[in-house]
Amino acid sequence: MYFIQPTRNIPNLEQVLDALPSLHMIHIEDIHLYDPTIIAIADVQDFLHHQWSLPTIVIANENEGTALSQAWEMGALAGWIWNRLPAHPEHSLQIIDAQYKRNQDSRDLPSAAELQKKLLPNPLELQNYQIETLFQPSAYLSGDWYDYWKISDKEVMFYLADVSGHGVTSSLLTSWMAAFHGRSKTPRELIKKLNGMLVQENIEKHITMIAGILNVETHSLRWSSAGHYPPAIIFEPDQVPRVLNTSSFPLGLTEDLEVEEFECTLTRHARFIICSDGALEPFDGGLNEQFAQLVYHLQNQSFQAPEHVADDIAILSFRRMN
Repeated sequence: MYFIQPTRNIPNLEQVLDALPSLHMIHIEDIHLYDPTIIAIADVQDFLHHQWSLPTIVIANENEGTALSQAWEMGALAGWIWNRLPAHPEHSLQIIDAQYKRNQDSRDLPSAAELQKKLLPNPLELQNYQIETLFQPSAYLSGDWYDYWKISDKEVMFYLADVSGHGVTSSLLTSWMAAFHGRSKTPRELIKKLNGMLVQENIEKHITMIAGILNVETHSLRWSSAGHYPPAIIFEPDQVPRVLNTSSFPLGLTEDLEVEEFECTLTRHARFIICSDGALEPFDGGLNEQFAQLVYHLQNQSFQAPEHVADDIAILSFRRMN
């Protein structure tokens, strides 16, 4: 940390410096040369006069309460008195520095959210199909994720995943999945690969997922589920919705994950939809009642995510256009 040389006479200056031996002394005219993220300690009058951008702890005389208040309003991290430093000033500095870094992390969250959204897949032009998506984090960062990419001229691979919990760790795992799904050629291969990496790293999180491959020429759809709820749904004109229930474990719980592959064919104007469990949140009742309402609104294309949600929501849909 820095100590900015006071421009006025401070009778207690030597005692303060002795109490804080780890500080690096700098001069006001050189402030622009130093790291703007490192905390500085300075005389309150210098801080008020020069108004630099370094995060600063100000020190004042006992009769300068008004100056301390002004410094606080201008963003000073803390205020001390020259002849009455904290009992353990080095320890107090560590606490202030840790809190400052936590606050900086919080301020970075909006930028991190924008970066996360940029990792979402770009729209794809597909023969005979339209991809529709919804992505709504409950906070800045989301633990829900979807991705899709072409593996041949006529096949597109996709998945939708839901990481347990919320916050930065869960969102980092979504970025990890986006970076390492690799060259998998089948839904089963993708799920097994991600599960193996998750178990190997011993991260105390689990992930539910539905992954699949759609052939846009034959309309064949192969898919697998890893403990994901709600299940995938197929909507066809004038037909009862087809709920594609399965029984399986999430990723990250066991090395011996059994993964089945299923296959179906999408008829004309059919929609294949997968959702994260946050899509159930807008509806009342138990799990079965919530799912029934979700199916109703998806079928009637009337689903609307609330403006503020307690759980992340992600929806991925493939609509056959002919």
